[in-house]
Amino acid sequence: MADTPSDLKYAHTHEWIRAEGGGVYTVGISDQAQQLLGDMVFVELPEVGSTYSLGDACGSAESVKAVSEVYAPLSGEVVAINEELEMEPELVNSDPYGDGWMFQLKADDEAELDELLDAEAYIAVTNEEDD
Repeated sequence: MADTPSDLKYAHTHEWIRAEGGGVYTVGISDQAQQLLGDMVFVELPEVGSTYSLGDACGSAESVKAVSEVYAPLSGEVVAINEELEMEPELVNSDPYGDGWMFQLKADDEAELDELLDAEAYIAVTNEEDD
């Protein structure tokens, strides 16, 4: 069973976000997503300073099974990336909500948070996908 922390928000596309304060949010892919993808071999991250709109593809996660796009769960500017993933992409598998985070962005419009799912709704969506 996938881990789905209740203190995070989730996108239908399997990204999670955590508020860090000051309009900055940490983004990664959910435990469910990393389990479906399998062992990570490469993670392509966005460039610091680049801007994205809600739903834009902004990176990718490549596993032994597939390559999956990573989408911006909020509009904003990338202010940090997890450089450790360049050498250790498997951190996405071993600690998707901790050391396996992907990037941080400064949100343009925090009202977009209303588009995201809480943990209970995300679990319901992933259960529907499994059926």
